[in-house]
Amino acid sequence: MSGHSKWAQIKRQKGAADIKRGAAFTKLANAITVAVREGGPDPASNFRLRLAIEKARAANMPKDNVERAIKRAAGEGGERPIETITYEGYGPHGLAVVVEAVTDNRNRTASQLRKIFTEHHGSLGNSNSVLWMFERRGLLEVPLGPNREAVELAAIDAGASDIVAEDDSLIIYTPPTTLTSVREAVAAAGASILNAELALVPTTTVSPPPNSQAQVKDFLLALQDLPDVNDVATNAAI
Repeated sequence: MSGHSKWAQIKRQKGAADIKRGAAFTKLANAITVAVREGGPDPASNFRLRLAIEKARAANMPKDNVERAIKRAAGEGGERPIETITYEGYGPHGLAVVVEAVTDNRNRTASQLRKIFTEHHGSLGNSNSVLWMFERRGLLEVPLGPNREAVELAAIDAGASDIVAEDDSLIIYTPPTTLTSVREAVAAAGASILNAELALVPTTTVSPPPNSQAQVKDFLLALQDLPDVNDVATNAAI
């Protein structure tokens, strides 16, 4: 799973670097809207919404933007309705890729994605062409520190299913239903939460040719850069 945890770190680090860009606010607002539609407008009972709001606050997104995104989920504000669409395809060297998009114009989004796939010698696929290679899991990233053993034990006791050390971080995987409890236990053990999300995780990873690592990373980041793209998952071991 180390390949996936590395990609998770790249996405998190890039997200932190992108907070000054207007497109980042669009992505954050879309994530809030989708979370409300899936689990309701109350952050206390909707963990995905709580995560989305926390990320928006960390990026210094104005409170008015957050409230507007919540209202948009209820069809208020007169804006064009948005929808969530999952795209599947093959990247360079046949790597499996799943793109979760949030858009008010599916034709625009599909065209932009197709262009990036083509430019990087990949192709969009049909429904369930690669999605079956992934599963939805909770993901936490915390910094490595002197309390690592206590953090790992707390995570396991709270329901973590896997823990991977990657560079200076611990990546903790959980079933979706225990992400909240594991997050709380890890925080109580003294760890800072760098990232917490529900993510698509590959059941197995594959390594692209050694000389193509930069090409694969550029492709994935090009997808992640699209304003309509909410998340990108891959089975590539980066």
